[in-house]
Amino acid sequence: MTRRPTVRSVHQNGLMNEPQEQHLAGCVVLVTADRRSTELAAALTRHGAEIRHAPAISMVPILNDDELIATTRGVIAQQPDVVVVTTGIGFRGWIEAADAHGIADELVDALRRSRLVARGPKARGAIQAAGLVADWVAESETAAEIAEYLLEEGVAGLRIAVQHHGSGADGLDEAFLAAGAAVDSLVVYRWGPPRDPEAVRASVRDCASGVIDAVVFTSAPGAAAWLEAAERDDRLDALVASFREGFAIAVAVGPITAGPLRAAGVEPIVPERGRLGALIRILVAHYASRRGAALLTVAGPLLLRNTSAVLAGRVLDLTPTGFAVLRALARAEGGVVCRDDLLDELPGASRDTHAVEVAIARLRQAAGEPRLVRTVIKRGYRLELVSDV
Repeated sequence: MTRRPTVRSVHQNGLMNEPQEQHLAGCVVLVTADRRSTELAAALTRHGAEIRHAPAISMVPILNDDELIATTRGVIAQQPDVVVVTTGIGFRGWIEAADAHGIADELVDALRRSRLVARGPKARGAIQAAGLVADWVAESETAAEIAEYLLEEGVAGLRIAVQHHGSGADGLDEAFLAAGAAVDSLVVYRWGPPRDPEAVRASVRDCASGVIDAVVFTSAPGAAAWLEAAERDDRLDALVASFREGFAIAVAVGPITAGPLRAAGVEPIVPERGRLGALIRILVAHYASRRGAALLTVAGPLLLRNTSAVLAGRVLDLTPTGFAVLRALARAEGGVVCRDDLLDELPGASRDTHAVEVAIARLRQAAGEPRLVRTVIKRGYRLELVSDV
């Protein structure tokens, strides 16, 4: 009996489990994130994925920004009634910026006397890391829930400090100002252009042409930037079609990140909790659920990815020609495929059936089981399925 390989790993940050089946074996997964991309890629690799990395945006810290420091001094001098923390990384960066200018202790003291509102657990974790306690946390992790909560209580006459995410366009400042509050707006980092624009363009082309199996998104600005790159390259329609037709799947860490994708006509899979660990689990679960679609051959279950084949849990070492032949045979689901039809699958314009014979021989060798492909005299070839024997 063929055993599916497993990998043992150390549990860290909720991203790894023990043992791990290789449900992503043969899958090419594109990571569009910059921050924590190494951690994310490592966790996906442990599940068998082949990783492509093309961050669609970069994060530009502005720790020495004069406006940020001036606003921070204002927060210290005139303690806010409410402080809204929208991102963990932004809040930590704010404290670091204050520390670089020798005013971190004063800032933390001012925040301790303010009411702290967090946009989700990551923001709450950063607050706790600073030795503070969040008074309220938005379960949906959205700015809209924060606005609804505070506006319902009433903010007229209050001073509210808002630490924004990279794009700074969450509508909180405008909503609070319109309701009669004074607002201190703090932007600790900004989203910048990708460090490698050609890698982003190449990732769009590969996804549109069916080379990528799954694309992982961890921020709404990153998702929007990747789609904009596709539009600039005149490939957005082809890209959306690739997702809609199931050649690729999109995975978004949460509903906010999913927003730009849905607006473009791409429906991603989204975990219930906006965490990298949950994102990985839902992607793994998606491919684990597809095991039932495997062809049961005499050499074990056969699963086809976009550009690779997994036989009995092992990614086959196939040339593009070998993969094209195997894909044609798998499509027939045990039916006979004639030599001429297999020739049509091969690259080039040759009509020499010897090329098919060579491809079949190499396919059998890669599979390690000559019986996988059966020769049907004077007719062609077929996959030998378990039900056929």
